[in-house]
Amino acid sequence: MSRPLGRALVAISCLALVHAAYSTYEYLSTLKALGRPAGSLPTSIIVEALGALLLFLPGTTLATSPLQDVTYRGELAKRTIGESDARMGFARLSARGRALFGDVVAPPSK
Repeated sequence: MSRPLGRALVAISCLALVHAAYSTYEYLSTLKALGRPAGSLPTSIIVEALGALLLFLPGTTLATSPLQDVTYRGELAKRTIGESDARMGFARLSARGRALFGDVVAPPSK
């Protein structure tokens, strides 16, 4: 229920913001055509842009999926102890020797 409501709020806020931008363009074009210096925008345009922002924020909050746990503790909760072993794999040189040099066994030293 909240996801379609959030998407509707986002759509309405985007339309309101586009209308506020168009109204601003028309207002400034009219002032330029009349040769008047550009002053501040009318309060109706400012209120419309702020209203679009205030609709957009809860709309995006409702439309997005729940946040996932990205902490180290949350990642370890998904793994087994074998997957999350803290010991370094490259610390054991004997395990890497066969992968690097094949099945060659070093001659015993005297």
